[in-house]
Parts: sequence; C-alpha cells; structure tokens
Amino acid sequence: MTTTSINTVDAKEELTEIVNRVAHNKERIILTRREKEIAAIVPIEDLKFLESLQNKNDLEEAAEALKEARAHGTLTLDELKTDIG
Repeated sequence: MTTTSINTVDAKEELTEIVNRVAHNKERIILTRREKEIAAIVPIEDLKFLESLQNKNDLEEAAEALKEARAHGTLTLDELKTDIG
C-alpha cells in the first residue's frame, strides 16, 4: 500500500484525483501544512479497521474497570462529592 504526502494547497486543487487514488488504489494520503503532517485520507477499510481496534480496546478497558469495581467496590455520587470536597 502506497503512502504519499501532499500539502493542503495542492490537495485542495486535486481533491477529486486524491479521492479516486484512495478509493480505487487504496493509497494513503498524508496532508501537510508548512511541512507538518496534520491529517490523512485513507481507504474506508482502513478507517473501519481502526474503529474496530478502538472498539475492542474500549471493551477491554470497560471489562477491566468493572473487574476493579467488583474487587474494590464503588462510591455513590454523594460519597464522591464528599470525598473530593
């Protein structure tokens, strides 16, 4: 899979071509401004994969938090307010 950098001024002029390259050639485009990477345009499959990883990580963190709550107990909102003043 190819990754290409392009500055935002050029990207603005070539948006249709960039979208076609990403959609059809599965190319990843990094957008730059003043030689700094600021964003990326990626194939939808890449985005869906990243979202699935994030969802999996969120579920793992939630399961760990639930496990900790069961092991150490929880506070009511009023108890928390009292504890933190």
